[in-house]
Amino acid sequence: MNLKTPLLLILILSMLSSCVAKKEFDALMTVKNGLENDKARLENDLSVANEKISRLEVQLEALKNEKNSLQNDFNVIDKELKELRAEHGRIKGLYDNLLTNSGQLNSDLARQQQRLLTIEDDLEIQKKKNEELAIDLAKRESRVAELEKIIADKEAAVQALKNKVTNALLNFNEDDLKVEVRNGKVYVSLAEQLLFKSGSIEVDQKGVNALKQLAGAIKSNPDINIMVEGHTDNVQFTRKVQYMSDNWDLSVLRATSIVRILTEGGVSATSITASGKGESSPLVANDSPENKAKNRRTEIILTPKLDELFKLLEAN
Repeated sequence: MNLKTPLLLILILSMLSSCVAKKEFDALMTVKNGLENDKARLENDLSVANEKISRLEVQLEALKNEKNSLQNDFNVIDKELKELRAEHGRIKGLYDNLLTNSGQLNSDLARQQQRLLTIEDDLEIQKKKNEELAIDLAKRESRVAELEKIIADKEAAVQALKNKVTNALLNFNEDDLKVEVRNGKVYVSLAEQLLFKSGSIEVDQKGVNALKQLAGAIKSNPDINIMVEGHTDNVQFTRKVQYMSDNWDLSVLRATSIVRILTEGGVSATSITASGKGESSPLVANDSPENKAKNRRTEIILTPKLDELFKLLEAN
C-alpha cells in the first residue's frame, strides 16, 4: 500500500504537466501565426505604396507628353491665325479699292471673317485647356516632388540609422555581426556563435551585450519598425524537447528570446515583432559546414515607418 501511493501521485503529476505544456505550446503557435500575418500585411502595405508611386510617375510622364502635343497644336493654330489675318488685310484692301464691284469680295471677306472668328474661338478654347493642363501638371509635379522628398528623407534616415547602429557595435567581429542596408531597410545580421549554443534558445552573455548595445542605439527612435527573424540551416531538429519539434520552432523561440532582451533594453514593445523562418531563407547553399554556419543566424530588420508616404498616396 505504501509503494502504490507514491506511484499514483507521480502519474497524476505527469498528466497535469502534459496538459499545461500543450496549452502553452498552443498559445505560442497562436502568437507565431499572428506575427506572420502582421509581417505579410506590412510587406503588402509597402508593395501598395511602391505601386502607387510608379503609377503617379507614369501619369506625370503622360501629362507632360499631352502638354507638349497641345503646345504644338497651339503653335500651328497661331501660325494659321497670323496667315488669315494677313489675308484678311489683303482682302480688305481690295474691298476699299473695288467698292463698286464688292459683291463677290464682300462675300469672300465675310467667309474669311467668319473663319477667322471660328479659329479665334478655337484658339481661345485651346488656350484655356492648355492653362488647365498646365495647372494640373504643376500640381502633379508638386505632388511627385513631395513624394521624392519623403523618399529621400527616408533614405537619409536609413543611412543615418545604419551609421548609428554600426558605431554602436564596432567592438564586435564582422564574422559574428554585420550591419548593411538592403531595400531601404537596415539589416543587423548576428551569427549563431555570437548568440546561442547549438539547439539552444538561451542567448549567451556575449550576445546579450551586443543586443543591449543595439537597444541603446535604437530605443530613442520611434519612427522605425523592428522585425527579429530567426534562421536555421537545413539540418533537421531531431532532439525533441518541450515546445520545440523542428527548425521552425527553434527559429521562432530564438527570435522571441532576442525580442525580450531588446525590450528589456528600452526598445518599445509596440514597434517590435518576432518571426521565425526556419531553413526557408538561406543566405547560401547548405552544402558545407561553413555555409551552414552562415545560414544559422538572426536578422534584426529596422524599417522606417512610412506613415507620411501612405497619407500622401491616399490623398491622391
